[in-house]
Amino acid sequence: MAEAQEQIRILVVDDDDNVRFLVSAYLEREGYLVAWAADGAEALRQFAAFQPDVLVLDLMLPGIGGLEVAKKLRASREVPILMLTARGEEEDVLAGFEAGADDYLTKPFSPKVLVARVEAILRRVGVTSEDGDGPIVHDGLVLDGRSREVTVDGRHVELTTLEFDLLQVLAEHPGWVYSREQLLERVWGYEYLGDSRVVDVHVANLRKKIGDDSSSPRFIATVRGVGYKFRKGESETPG
Repeated sequence: MAEAQEQIRILVVDDDDNVRFLVSAYLEREGYLVAWAADGAEALRQFAAFQPDVLVLDLMLPGIGGLEVAKKLRASREVPILMLTARGEEEDVLAGFEAGADDYLTKPFSPKVLVARVEAILRRVGVTSEDGDGPIVHDGLVLDGRSREVTVDGRHVELTTLEFDLLQVLAEHPGWVYSREQLLERVWGYEYLGDSRVVDVHVANLRKKIGDDSSSPRFIATVRGVGYKFRKGESETPG
């Protein structure tokens, strides 16, 4: 990998020795600085000491489970999370996203695929607005692509990486209708093989944070049977 990635820190949390060592070896081979933990309590300690840029987190951990770890860490600091799970059931995946995961992999997985997912997450973290005219401003909402900050009516809004990217994609083109599949492609950055309804989960969380009422949307309107769009100000169909 490029030298610029040598300082990127990744914390790998998994109670399976083989998985933990294999993933760590592949990431180190790509030039990342890696630390690891075998359980939830150790993950919390390592997170505070190591200050990772990305977290690779197993869902099923002894003691403090992966979902609880994700919630605790997200409450203290924003960090992208790649969730690992031995179960691919929809409920488990959605629970991971609701806890703050940015992406997930179902075991068994290819270490090369995991590295590619980590790199996709890092690209998303580094995304800045390509609009040379400055922040996006609309009806009290200000989205600054350079600082990755959002305010609504002067109130600072804390968004996850995916929530910010989702809002940015929608807000850059008010009135454009995006299908769930198009949003997955634009925001997730690769051909997503999971349930497209994960978009609904992130939109719902985003709406709560920016104070948007789905029954009378100020910013994000639902286009029934298709997907979502950012309001231009015209009369919308509530969603």
